[in-house]
Amino acid sequence: MFTGIVQAVATVSALVDKPGLRSFTLEFPPGFCDGLEIGASVSVDGVCLTVTGRVGDRAANFDVMQQSLALTTLDSLTVGSRINVERAARDGAEIGGHPLSGHVDFQAVLGSVRTPENNHVMRIAVPAKWMRYVFAKGYIAINGASLTVSDANKAEGWFEVWLIPETLRMTTFAEKTVGDALNIEIERSTQVMVDTVRDAVDERLGALLPALTELLRERGVDVDALLSRDR
Repeated sequence: MFTGIVQAVATVSALVDKPGLRSFTLEFPPGFCDGLEIGASVSVDGVCLTVTGRVGDRAANFDVMQQSLALTTLDSLTVGSRINVERAARDGAEIGGHPLSGHVDFQAVLGSVRTPENNHVMRIAVPAKWMRYVFAKGYIAINGASLTVSDANKAEGWFEVWLIPETLRMTTFAEKTVGDALNIEIERSTQVMVDTVRDAVDERLGALLPALTELLRERGVDVDALLSRDR
């Protein structure tokens, strides 16, 4: 588990493609690797990776499976790429953000950036089927950072987050430009709540759905368009 508070920015110092996976060597700031052992978990731009080897005092090796490469932005990393990193939370650790699993759900796209005084606002475009889990004032994880959604527009498929200077200093977000892909992990309790409610509604209305669909069509409601909003 991770807390969603990015601890440092690491740099890809080497990568090697092997059958079925890609191996990365990441170089960390001084002190990050203290006590880091083989088998430990590290969040790398929000993806939970396992340490497979140590390289001196400031670097470590990681293997990434093809499935993870396909689902996340790790497939686009090159030597010199900078990423957000956090070590796994220890028992009793303060949860400054919200609990993260390090299991990325999908990639989103940075749609726009605004920079009002002392702030940095990112508007992020989200695939329609995932917007049901995004709510204003709710939590979301972007590249391993726990952030609060400031605004969300489900009809247009986007949400916004506001970043303070300290967040920009500790992460790679200041380097992101429009069109960049981002790793998103939705907040698990929100997902459970939404899915539970949807399942309950489907179960109770299941027998009534044909009649309800016909009634909506008689009233001029485009049922197919209505349903497609949740896909």
